[in-house]
Amino acid sequence: MEMIKFEHTIFALPFAFIGALLGAVETEGRLPSWAEIGWILLAMFGARTAAMGLNRLIDRAIDKRNPRTENRALPAGLIRSGEVLLFIVISFVLLFYASYRLDPICVQLMPIAVFMLVIYSYTKRFTWLCHVVLGLTIGLAPLGGWVAVTGSFSLTAWLLYLSVVMWIAGFDIIYACQDYEFDRKEGLHSIPARFGVEGALRIARAFHIVTAAGFLALFWMTDLSWGYLVGTVAAACILMYEHWLVKPSDMSRVQTAFFTMNGTLSIVLFAFTLFDLVVLSRWA
Repeated sequence: MEMIKFEHTIFALPFAFIGALLGAVETEGRLPSWAEIGWILLAMFGARTAAMGLNRLIDRAIDKRNPRTENRALPAGLIRSGEVLLFIVISFVLLFYASYRLDPICVQLMPIAVFMLVIYSYTKRFTWLCHVVLGLTIGLAPLGGWVAVTGSFSLTAWLLYLSVVMWIAGFDIIYACQDYEFDRKEGLHSIPARFGVEGALRIARAFHIVTAAGFLALFWMTDLSWGYLVGTVAAACILMYEHWLVKPSDMSRVQTAFFTMNGTLSIVLFAFTLFDLVVLSRWA
């Protein structure tokens, strides 16, 4: 659990549930069943643990050379590669079974998700767009939640996906600023290594402006009411505070900006979306 940073599940899981909630309400006029919620939870657990296990396994040599990551389980010798590989296989089995218990289209689309989960860890070796690839991968959480309960896509689902893609890519750029010197020395590709820390932070801000605009657009495109709008304003304020915390001359609060602020954002937006669709809709 420590190796895969299990606590980071807080980033994607609330958005998977937001996708399921919006999809069920907007397309079918209902709430997701408890069974659907359970299988989505299991699928998310399988997908995320497989992805992080793959990342740790693929990057173990790089992590060993990086002072920031040399104490991770694999480079430190606390876990063997074979054990991690077994963990990855079990996680993919969980993902497959959960997908099978949801809509049939989930199983049909699973190879795309698996490809994205695998390819991301290699992208830093050849493109500074690796952060966007991570966003495209983790952004599958709300899209997958939507498809799991509806068996279909819609413009609203794609807008939610794009918003989360930009959010993930933006905060991953901020996180990658910690490795600016190491990435340049090792010849690894990242937006900070390509554009410098100051340029990277400007790009991250631009990405998060798109995120905030996307969340706001969802309000106008759906039947969501003032409850969700309050959550959107709160999310925008959290993003602003996140960027206030980090500066090119002072990266000491990156961990707070990365984990605390983004974990808070996902929970806040989910809580207000749930309140809007479950509580306020009954009063309307």
